[in-house]
Amino acid sequence: MELSVIIPAYNEEKRIRKTLEGIVAYLDRKKHNYEIIVVNDGSTDKTKDVILELARELGNKKIKVLDNPCNKGKGYSVKQGFLAATKLWILFTDADLSTPIEELETCIRYAGNAAVVIGSRNLPMSQIVVKQPFLRSTLGRIFPFFVRVLLLPELHDSQCGFKLFRKDVATAIAQRQQIDGFCFDAEQLFIAKKLGFVIKEVPITWSNDERSKIRVVRDSLLMFSDLLRIRWNVFRGRYA
Repeated sequence: MELSVIIPAYNEEKRIRKTLEGIVAYLDRKKHNYEIIVVNDGSTDKTKDVILELARELGNKKIKVLDNPCNKGKGYSVKQGFLAATKLWILFTDADLSTPIEELETCIRYAGNAAVVIGSRNLPMSQIVVKQPFLRSTLGRIFPFFVRVLLLPELHDSQCGFKLFRKDVATAIAQRQQIDGFCFDAEQLFIAKKLGFVIKEVPITWSNDERSKIRVVRDSLLMFSDLLRIRWNVFRGRYA
């Protein structure tokens, strides 16, 4: 498979090396034709240095860093990664690799019949190895409910950070995307649906990372606000 792996990263110096080592080892073993684009979202630590050092050690010219001018948000970072990607398929994955890279094989099985394949933590066959704390888990059930009510009634988990897009679809989405924050996933999938692309939701294995960057209360309020913003954008015809 021709594959671009997009990883948004903000102050990830402590875990980005392990994530990249795991992805590189897997993709090399599977003999994929790949590139890895880490979108450095204005990090103030040594995230970029760690990435470049690893690339030198491995002699791997497929690992690239794309710098945002400042901290712009996860949605903005994924959008820039989509636009910079050069391969036929694009995998977006979180820097903590909560979903193992091996789940790519699950997504590939459905890529022939869908333009977008998304990992889901909320399907009957999904496996949650390490659960979220109670508050995050509760909000993690409430937010998908509102996503279904307002945008995507057929999907169970729009927010899992493991999604495979066909390149032309990702480009079309990025050109219309308005949300820079954590609610970007729901917006991207809504745009894909509005444009008529087939989305397949598949069960994956997932483990919570206690070092998550999400600020539960504040970011949850922002995400709910962004859901209403998406509906307003629909009314204004911003996704045509």
